[in-house]
Amino acid sequence: MYSEAYSVAIMGIDGCIVRAEADVSDGLPGFSLVGYLAGEVREAKERVWIALKNSGFKFLPKKITVNLSPADIRKGGTSYDLSISVAVLSAFGYINPEDVLDCIFIGELSLDGRVKGVSGVLPMVYAAMKEGFKYVILSEDNQSEAEIVKGINVISITRLDEILDVVANKAEFVINRDSLNSLINPSFKNKEDFSDVSGQLIAKRAVEVAVSGMHNILMVGPPGSGKTMLAKRIPGIMPLPDFDEIMEISKIYSVSGLLSDSNPIINTRPFRAPHHTITQTALVGGGRFPKPGEISLANGGVLFLDELPEFTRQSIEVLRQPLEDGFVNVSRLGGSFKYPSRITLVGAMNPCPCGYYPDRKKCSCPQHTVNRYLSKVSRPMLDRIDICTETTLLNYDEINREEAESSEDIRKRVEKAHTIQKERYAKEDFSFNAHLNAKGIKKYCKLTKDAKALIKTIFESGTMSVRAHHKILKVARTVADMDEKDVIDATHVSEAVSYRSVDKKFWNQDFVN
Repeated sequence: MYSEAYSVAIMGIDGCIVRAEADVSDGLPGFSLVGYLAGEVREAKERVWIALKNSGFKFLPKKITVNLSPADIRKGGTSYDLSISVAVLSAFGYINPEDVLDCIFIGELSLDGRVKGVSGVLPMVYAAMKEGFKYVILSEDNQSEAEIVKGINVISITRLDEILDVVANKAEFVINRDSLNSLINPSFKNKEDFSDVSGQLIAKRAVEVAVSGMHNILMVGPPGSGKTMLAKRIPGIMPLPDFDEIMEISKIYSVSGLLSDSNPIINTRPFRAPHHTITQTALVGGGRFPKPGEISLANGGVLFLDELPEFTRQSIEVLRQPLEDGFVNVSRLGGSFKYPSRITLVGAMNPCPCGYYPDRKKCSCPQHTVNRYLSKVSRPMLDRIDICTETTLLNYDEINREEAESSEDIRKRVEKAHTIQKERYAKEDFSFNAHLNAKGIKKYCKLTKDAKALIKTIFESGTMSVRAHHKILKVARTVADMDEKDVIDATHVSEAVSYRSVDKKFWNQDFVN
């Protein structure tokens, strides 16, 4: 007898419906499992058969063949165990085949018949909902995560022997989701506030401009000047994520196995700060069994690279394309996986090994040592950073100054700038000034006569390339939006130019090349 049940495969952070087809026939007794399977899936036949036996099910000696379709997609993980067992039970007549056609089954089986949770449930359930399935039946361990998806009924079980009653009487086991809204609502959990940061008015302004236009930013300064302190407070001035962003971020964390019953959804802006010893694969994603990297885990939020020159050159350079494209493509024998990487990159670094260059009263590093240290951050990488700012050591009066502006006050201004940009680019495939291309710059970056004259003077001085010209205009567009001005004036251009002068100061090169 033939029967089938459905599960979901993970492709990147998206789900693909998989059909477990079971056929029971006369012949030499055995259990065959086919369909382009990874090792852990091939082992499922042993887990499933023993779990069925230990759950009290009796079978005649038959030839059992199970195919996981489509056969051209590699299946990995242990989430197919439950669907395979349901297909076998249906083929032997324990379950009415019609009862399982509107259900998705997700879960790993223990040998004693317990149903265990798996990683990646959120995108699986989301894909099932999109494909029109009415029910998802899974482990109690994954219940909180599955409840996030609207439009599909969630049923949790703890043991395989419960499956007959659940499938036959699905409506009676649907979970009540009264508390769902409180989980989905975005919130601010960042307890660190900008009011804690003394002084550094120029760096604070640069950070606000960067967040307002979603520009990447690099902070350069001596140790103890507040670079890390500023970076940690950036998520607190970013607007709350909307539902689509929450779902996308949560799917990334789900396939990475970073969600739990106590934290079934990510409803805040991520802040990721990997150590400089991180590998290239861990930073951008991949591996033998591909997983998202830190740049994808920071999607929608901040990726903070402290002590930037201490990262390996290869690790820094591999960020260039994801920063440009907004996603990471990982190609393996089993297929190509796409992970989003729309982030605000925040870099922090000392200007030399001792940290005090160009203050020669404190810095004794030879010039060639300084140049070699700075050269670890290549020019192509600097080209992906729109704003460079400097932090300085504070004096006693600055440290003891009255409390500074709060994150909430700054966030209100940032939200206004974001609203302006989203309305302006409503018909485009991007939403922020940082993503403007050459065509968009011509269309949306209108300048006053004084602004045109200023930027022409700088360009004709021979210290500005076309790329730098575009970067300055994008930042100037953001500064104008913060002033709620439709046209960019000379003051906006001047401020944008100042955010490239730090580049020139430390790298001792034309700040625009």
